[in-house]
Formats: sequence, structure tokens, C-alpha cells
Amino acid sequence: MLRRHVLRFSIALALTPLLTGFAAAQEVIKLSTTTSTENSGLLSYLLPQFEASTHTKVHVISVGTGKALELAKNGDVDVTLVHARPSEDKFMAAGYGVNRRDVMYNDFIIVGPANDPAGIHGSKDVIGAMKKIVDSKAKFISRGDNSGTDQMEKVYWKEVGVKPQTSSYISAGLGMGEVLTMAAQLQAYTLTDRATYGAYRAKTGLAVAVQGDSKMFNPYGIIAVNPARYKDVNYTGAMLLINWLTSDEGQKKIADFTVDGQQLFYPSATKQ
Repeated sequence: MLRRHVLRFSIALALTPLLTGFAAAQEVIKLSTTTSTENSGLLSYLLPQFEASTHTKVHVISVGTGKALELAKNGDVDVTLVHARPSEDKFMAAGYGVNRRDVMYNDFIIVGPANDPAGIHGSKDVIGAMKKIVDSKAKFISRGDNSGTDQMEKVYWKEVGVKPQTSSYISAGLGMGEVLTMAAQLQAYTLTDRATYGAYRAKTGLAVAVQGDSKMFNPYGIIAVNPARYKDVNYTGAMLLINWLTSDEGQKKIADFTVDGQQLFYPSATKQ
């Protein structure tokens, strides 16, 4: 009997490191990110490959950039993937994040109804086009959620010097996919990232009206939450995801992601 107990104890002791290693391998990485990375299908394409190769799990919280950074600021996530560089820089300067890396980029576009009531189809001047939207009294749907897209839209309106009248301007407080759906229903214009539009184009029937302005460049960055500020964050997991996304493998997979044959994101990581 004693020998049997000793044997069981010895087996349990021998298995402990293996079980501990397995538990560690299954530890969840909490990621806050923008709706564009989720709505476009990019994350559902990338993350299973990352999880399979690293034996980890990623829990995604998809919100606007402002909220994604707020979750990271509160230590509620381990890592954040967003697209609003001024806000990212403030987040870093305040000591909430470490190891920010460029990941990828695409661009913003203005889309709207095929009949183009503002007469802006084919324009490469985002400010001039938005001024025409105001002058024509055409409807415009805004994200209104402090997302990266919403922040960029505010920059444009400030440069235009005037916004549409209340009856023509709707601040939705919704994600990009929902706003595109609303714009289609109301035959309105909206500012969107190209990736989410690509995923919703067939559903909405909206047409690209304005593209190609250098002011519409849309870079994405990934940031680990500062472990010196929040002791319980999974910094190891955060860096595992950051390093994978910015590796040659991760960058190639980002470049390979397409919707209807169109590349939606372009890798931009540089060697560290």
C-alpha cells in the first residue's frame, strides 16, 4: 500500500512540470482592437494560425480605437492593435504602453450611394469633397465613437471649416460595419477604412467616391500594456503576439489576406 502511494506521488510529481507548462501554453492573451480588424475578417484569418503555431489563445475585444486604448490604459487587456497615431503616441508618452510597433496600413475612403448626390465620385481631394457634401446637403453618417476613423473625420471637418447641418449629419456611435449598413439604408456618405468597406461592399452596394488623397493614409500600430504599471498583465503573451505579427511570417500572412481577390492591408513592420 505504501509503495502504491509513493508511486502515485512520484508520477504526480513528474507530471507537474508538464501540466504547468500546458497551462501556461493555454494562457489567454487579451487583445483590444478596432472594429476594422474584426469586421474585415483579418483577425479570424490571422489568429487561428498564430494560436496553432504558438499554442496560445487570443481573446479579442473589438471596439473603436478610443475605447481600445482606454481598455489598455485600465490594464483590462494585455495588448492593443489600433489606428490613430496621435492617440497612440499620447498613450505611450503617459507610460501606459511599451514596445509599440508598426504592423500594417491601408487607407480611408469616402463611400456613398451610386447616384452620387454631392457629385464627388472620382475625387482625390478629401477636403474638397467633404465641402461639396455640406454644400449639397447630402446625408453623412459619422461613426461618432472616438474610433480612429472618427478621429480622422474630425480632423477633416476642422480643415473644411464647416460640418453638415443637423438634419443631414448623423452621429451613429456604432462600429464601421453597422455604419456602412446604415449609410446604405439612408443613401448617405460615410468615411470608412478600405478593409471594412471591402468586406461590406456586396452587402451595401455603396460605391467608392473619394480615394487616393495622401491625407487618407491609415497606419496601424500594436502596443503591449506596460507590465511595470499593471503587474497582472500577460506581457509575455503580448510580446509573443507582437513579435509574430511583425515577423516575416506574420507580415506575409497580412499581405496574403484578400477579400474578393483584393488585398486589404499592407505590411509595414520594420526590423527591430
